[in-house]
Amino acid sequence: MNIQHFFEGQRQLMLRLSVTQRYLYDHIHWEERCLGILGARGTGKTTLILQHIKKYYTIATEKALYVSVDSPFFQAHDLLQFAKTFHQLGGNLLCIDEVHKYPDWSRHIKSIYDSMPDLKIIFSGSSLLQIGQQKTDLSRRAVIYYLHGLSFREYLNFSLQKSYSVWPLQTILSSHIDIATEISSDIKVLQHFKDYLKIGYYPFFLEGKGLYLFKVEAVIKHILEVDLPIVNHVEPRQISKIKKLLYLLATTVPFVPNITKLSEATNISRPQLYEYLERLQDARLLNLVRAQGRGYDILTKPEKIFLENSNFMFSITDDVNIGSLRELFFVNQLRNASTLHSSIVQDYIETSSVGDFKINGEYIFEIGGKRKAFQQIENAKNSFVVSDDIEIGFKNKIPLWLVGFLY
Repeated sequence: MNIQHFFEGQRQLMLRLSVTQRYLYDHIHWEERCLGILGARGTGKTTLILQHIKKYYTIATEKALYVSVDSPFFQAHDLLQFAKTFHQLGGNLLCIDEVHKYPDWSRHIKSIYDSMPDLKIIFSGSSLLQIGQQKTDLSRRAVIYYLHGLSFREYLNFSLQKSYSVWPLQTILSSHIDIATEISSDIKVLQHFKDYLKIGYYPFFLEGKGLYLFKVEAVIKHILEVDLPIVNHVEPRQISKIKKLLYLLATTVPFVPNITKLSEATNISRPQLYEYLERLQDARLLNLVRAQGRGYDILTKPEKIFLENSNFMFSITDDVNIGSLRELFFVNQLRNASTLHSSIVQDYIETSSVGDFKINGEYIFEIGGKRKAFQQIENAKNSFVVSDDIEIGFKNKIPLWLVGFLY
């Protein structure tokens, strides 16, 4: 088996490699024998892996190899045998991209891991639904990381060649005036924030903004038209109903969803609707937020339903609801910042009877525009107003854009 052309392809990729690193890079324990990096299409998993190879090896190395099993080569060749050939030639790190496109991939990764104890493996995949079916087979062998889309901070660093720091939530809450003042004196932050909400969640915005939303729409379509039917056996006639559901979520005000009315509006039965909502969250198309104290009961209806990121909203409709957009951004940035690894239960963010959200069981947040007042949360301990359209806050009023500096 001749694998030399894979080394040449790797060298060509590394010559064009970006030097800007995603937030996840420094959190990964690269010394582990088996790593999985999962994330939606276009979030930068391939770049992350190649940056690691370039940092610890050389461009001309034959000790580490990146391959994508989406290549026609792997339709005719066995992945395990390929790994053995690479190992026999002296290789010690094999990086396998788009792993979900290889049949019974987890069994092959397991066999490679068990039969070649001195070969390190990094695999990545973008079909989170398909990967979710098999990755449990590797639970004792692989350390799994999730790569989310760009935070607002990362977007600024990528687009403006900046190096803004990450801030923990507690620091933002206590020092938001100083942090916001420093950043606002450096850039026109509100204009950049507006751009980010529309075209800044995926690193491929750097390839050009003209076709950006079409590429985002393609991400949505692939999940709905390929991943869902394959994994959950969703019939094609149901896909148009799910698309209508996404449209409703993009255009309506934030509300406590009435499952019966959503079922009627989309012509999806209630049991199916519950199932689709969970699967769409698994696929990173939605974020579901449940009421305080109900995080362990996944059979309860979510109190709020959001598209996973703001760019989804703009790719679906021009009639974006600003209230939903603000809350969506808040939930997206907080949830992404809290989940470096997979989580059994998503209870870091909950809805609250006082204010819009309760974070980590401790902080209350009310989300709104620049005139948003404190009346609804004035008697609540550790409560904050998060306001859009302001550069700098005061007291317990924080700029919405600053939430994007959490990771």
